[in-house]
Amino acid sequence: MNTGERIDDVGAAAYTVPSEDPAADGTFTRSETTLVLARAHAGDVTGIGWTYGPSATATLITHQLAPVVRGRPMLDVPGCHEAMCRAVRDAGRVGMCSLAISALDCALWDLKARSLDLPLHHLLGVVRAEVPVYGSGAFTTLGDDRLRRRLEHWAHDLRIPRVKIEIGEGRGANEERDLARLRLAREIVGAGVELYADANGAYSVKQAIRVARAAEDLDLRWLEEPVPADDLPGLRAVARAVAPEVAAGEYGFDLPYFARMIGNVDCLQADVTRCGGITEFQRVAALARARGRELSGHRAPHLHAAVMSSTPVTRHIEWFHDHVRIEERLFDGTLSSAGGTVRPRDDAPGLGVTLKYPDAEPYRVR
Repeated sequence: MNTGERIDDVGAAAYTVPSEDPAADGTFTRSETTLVLARAHAGDVTGIGWTYGPSATATLITHQLAPVVRGRPMLDVPGCHEAMCRAVRDAGRVGMCSLAISALDCALWDLKARSLDLPLHHLLGVVRAEVPVYGSGAFTTLGDDRLRRRLEHWAHDLRIPRVKIEIGEGRGANEERDLARLRLAREIVGAGVELYADANGAYSVKQAIRVARAAEDLDLRWLEEPVPADDLPGLRAVARAVAPEVAAGEYGFDLPYFARMIGNVDCLQADVTRCGGITEFQRVAALARARGRELSGHRAPHLHAAVMSSTPVTRHIEWFHDHVRIEERLFDGTLSSAGGTVRPRDDAPGLGVTLKYPDAEPYRVR
């Protein structure tokens, strides 16, 4: 290849996929999910990346970010990232602009790896060949039968030894049902599977402590966002008072957020589709390493596989039901989580996935 190749063009499109059933956690309900795909072109090579968010994110990519990336050297992804961050100064880096930056940054890394004919995890540098996952997406709206089938699929069919259910139903208004669902989950998966819970910020500090202590006999290992993620003193108070590890960080849109968050949780979370893409995700991992914390990848498993394979502080990737379903529907080359780990593909360059154009077209937002 010509190492002086420049980025010719950037494009984006949005794809909205209906939910299988009403998907709710403690604080939010959705009936559909939108994947925003970014594409970066250099010569005859195209890289892709994506995020999950409003379809307007595609417009941000093509109107706000493309002009500052187009014409730059294809190999200089950190330079492109810096240019994108500067371009959204007045629009605001946090929020939808960071979603757009994340999608395009991932596409630029994919483009670079494809141009070099390398799997992305080998370009980044492999630390571990396989990355642990945990099953996720057992929404509060699932009845007992649906909850049983989903947990059995993860723990028994796929043999994933870690599963998570959502609690905090109705913004924490039904503690007894939360505890009943945790008891049912433990009964379904058995003693050999780690049980996690995600309150999505639904509880108050004392309520979170009360629920965690009431579940002590269930060997609950992980309590995610027991209180709102912006309540750093609250997260720290819960972490000091309960046995499960307290985790948060999925709503981080820039590095300063993680610098504030990291001392208040036991395990840091980050989302490569939100935090600023692979470029910023690696910086978050370095921060976690410096502070003696492990890092968990939030949702979007097929984007996290390569970068978490190259991360020394990797804990695991969230094998999130809704995103797994969407990514398997829209992309060829998706991964298997059988046995509780994912292994980035060695037999394909870049991320190893390609858009199924005919299959994806009915979901495209016009």
